[in-house]
Amino acid sequence: MEYSFGEKIKHLRESKKMTLKELSSLLEIDTSMLGKIEKGTRRANLGIIKKLSQIFNIAESELNVSMVSDQIANEVVKKYNQQAQQILVVAERKVAYRTKSEIDTNKE
Repeated sequence: MEYSFGEKIKHLRESKKMTLKELSSLLEIDTSMLGKIEKGTRRANLGIIKKLSQIFNIAESELNVSMVSDQIANEVVKKYNQQAQQILVVAERKVAYRTKSEIDTNKE
């Protein structure tokens, strides 16, 4: 199972034996905001993601993928619960096709 963005941050924080207060201080945000990010009720901005990347020595792109994929999954499940899985499978194929088409177009 894939951790949500918030679960990932909490896991990273706990693995470094950091408190919410310690990490929020390093991020220059208040503890309640970090708690909301970990619970998934608040999104991290790019500045926070950059700092998290540096603190935990993890690629910004990995954190961005985790956060954006949460947003997409949550929205699709909320609106199309029964079809969510099928929609995401088809969307994945379309992204692969469009990415390939864009690469082919740029080669010309």
